[in-house]
Amino acid sequence: MRRVIQFAVGEVLPTEEEVLMRTGVPAGVEPSAAVGALLHEACSRIRRLARPRGMFQRVSVKDFALVLRGAGRNAAETPLDEIVPRAEALALFVGTIGQEVVDDIAALFRDGDPAVAVMLDAYASEMANAVATDLASRFAGEIRDGACVLPYSPGYCGWHVSGQRALFAALDPHEIGVTLKESCLMTPLKSVSGVLVSGDATVHRFRPRWTFCEECVGRDCVPRMRSVR
Repeated sequence: MRRVIQFAVGEVLPTEEEVLMRTGVPAGVEPSAAVGALLHEACSRIRRLARPRGMFQRVSVKDFALVLRGAGRNAAETPLDEIVPRAEALALFVGTIGQEVVDDIAALFRDGDPAVAVMLDAYASEMANAVATDLASRFAGEIRDGACVLPYSPGYCGWHVSGQRALFAALDPHEIGVTLKESCLMTPLKSVSGVLVSGDATVHRFRPRWTFCEECVGRDCVPRMRSVR
């Protein structure tokens, strides 16, 4: 099963609060008039320029083990080593919001409007995350009622970013316009990739005890685990 989805921008448009939090503004803080104007301008641009799309394809535990192993540069132990054997279904995924927004961000920085560029960049990052979340939701709908699906990506939690090569070789997302650079960064830059893991909520719970956890500033895994039930 291979699914390719073209999103309407409104389906994956982040909230203003999410964008502000991305820029470092705490939740619940009312933005000033100047910041509000930046939000409005950035939102207008991303509505006009974003081309969100994504794809996913089911993969067996055995075949995903080869993708996860990748170039053999992962940490000795990772959360996925514990999570995947307990999962009921897996799917590789790639999503993007397109190159046009990335080009506009670069042009804004180049032409001397960094404030709008920073706000647009925050919108773009949050929208890319929203694409991954939506793909996870669609995959869950194909598994069973109540299935809990979360995305996991190379570059995080001990899964080395070089794992992108094996992932792209297995999924081949050229039809949604996403390619991989030699550095393993994706083009367009505001793209997301990884594995969608389906199971009950307990599948996604783990204790952040690995050595790489000490270097992690955000600890995004903690609110992610709290969000699933």
